Amino acid sequence: MDTEKKPAVSADGAVPASMDVQTGQATQRGLKSRHAQMLALGGTIGTALFVSSGQTLARGGPAFLLGTFCFMSLVVFTVVTALTEIATWMPVSGSSVSYYSNRLVSPSFGFATGWLYVYCLGILAPYEITAASLVINYWGNPVSVGVWITIMIVVVVGLNSLPVRYYGESEFWFASMKMIMMAGLLVVSAVIFFGGGPDHDRVGFRYWQHPGAANEYILSGNTGRFIALLATLVLASLPFTFAPEFLILTTGEMAAPRQTLPKAAQRYIYRILFFYISSVLAIGVICPSDSQALTSGGKGAGASPFVVAIKNAGIPVLGSIINAGILLSAWSSGNSFFYMATRSLYSQALSGNAPRWFLACTKSGVPYRCVMACALFCPLAYLNLGTNSAVVFNWFINFTNESAFISWTCCCIVHLRFRKACKAQNITNLPYTSKFQPWGSYFGLFLFPFLALINGFDVFFPENWSTSSFFTAYVGIPLFLAFYFGHRIYNWHDPWVYDPATVDLSVDEVEGIIEEVPRSAEGKRPWWKIFSLLWE
Repeated sequence: MDTEKKPAVSADGAVPASMDVQTGQATQRGLKSRHAQMLALGGTIGTALFVSSGQTLARGGPAFLLGTFCFMSLVVFTVVTALTEIATWMPVSGSSVSYYSNRLVSPSFGFATGWLYVYCLGILAPYEITAASLVINYWGNPVSVGVWITIMIVVVVGLNSLPVRYYGESEFWFASMKMIMMAGLLVVSAVIFFGGGPDHDRVGFRYWQHPGAANEYILSGNTGRFIALLATLVLASLPFTFAPEFLILTTGEMAAPRQTLPKAAQRYIYRILFFYISSVLAIGVICPSDSQALTSGGKGAGASPFVVAIKNAGIPVLGSIINAGILLSAWSSGNSFFYMATRSLYSQALSGNAPRWFLACTKSGVPYRCVMACALFCPLAYLNLGTNSAVVFNWFINFTNESAFISWTCCCIVHLRFRKACKAQNITNLPYTSKFQPWGSYFGLFLFPFLALINGFDVFFPENWSTSSFFTAYVGIPLFLAFYFGHRIYNWHDPWVYDPATVDLSVDEVEGIIEEVPRSAEGKRPWWKIFSLLWE
């Protein structure tokens, strides 16, 4: 007879995760539904959308910018639905793509995927801080950038040292402010579009005519436009980087995940359409793609296209207010990526792919040793002090893009193995399934490796060659393979891939621990309630 006592469930569905036998503590389910819903979109929205989208506009023009964002939105949404299918079936403590890779594909695949997340998420926090330094320079910063970098690092590490409910609450309000700012930017863009600015200049689609809807890049003519399209497609993926994985990482600390997670996934597409697609459409009509301010005079990412457009329209003060909001977004996104890095390392330790020493948590469920380890990545932001910050920003773009493409390829593989295991074991009662699957994963299995290969293709043109750009664009591939084959050689007798019929799909560990909060009888909603899809 099994006498193991299971943790009790509180009235709001927030329950502690199963305790680790060595440390006596574990992460806790302190993220409420409203936290998870807002973090699903707002958590990773940062300077990739507000600042680097200007570089994307300069590279391809407004038509390519809008088209590639629409395409990437749909593709990333299929990754979200794929991961949601898995996570709603197994919403365990320490859930992550690496955990599912280890459980559904093979130990070596899980090992390589997990360390991919640790090191690339670890550098995304300094990436956002680097972007913030670009934003601060808008005001002609008289204080050394190093001072601001230090302040931001202290706040990011400090927030992640608090119980997860404080992190969730802070990010809820940060994300809410981002949503308000984006809505405000869309209104301002409409005003500029129709000539409501101080100069009463009706912009319309002028910039689609001159300098043009589609730019040329490196070469001239249609070949140059095709190269620009490929380059824009690569850059357009940056604002979506690790957004699907972030949603899954919160599952282990989310109350009632089998109810909350599918809701967040189903509504994700509406948020993408409203915030991402509307934003890039606005950018393309109010900001000229040939503005030197977008690329720091050709050196890399520069000012936000929204700020450039507001300045061109002659609207006083508002540019500084928007810049302050973008600075807050960079801070918030750095906070989110740091959280993801710590939980990825914790998940690695939980799977046995990192020392169990990292499993130690405080009484409130903070994996403090993981926090300390990931904080070692933050000083990378100080590279700004010795090198032009726009150049450093481009290094981070190349590296994070490559890591994202590898990650999404892994997500597709894990999902297809999950589907195959479910079929082999005759499991048909999944809590959530998507009509996009498994075809979305098959398409991603072709698309993402292709994008990984062309991530830094422009460096192969003689006039664009840069050793540092080549290294940051492609180092992710050999690094991932080194982790995979290194583990494979050391554990030679492990299977290359699990037999689908023997994959562990048991959910005993979550039954009785994760209770679903019953849905209230809401009845028919008023028409205006449709807008709540953006934040509920």
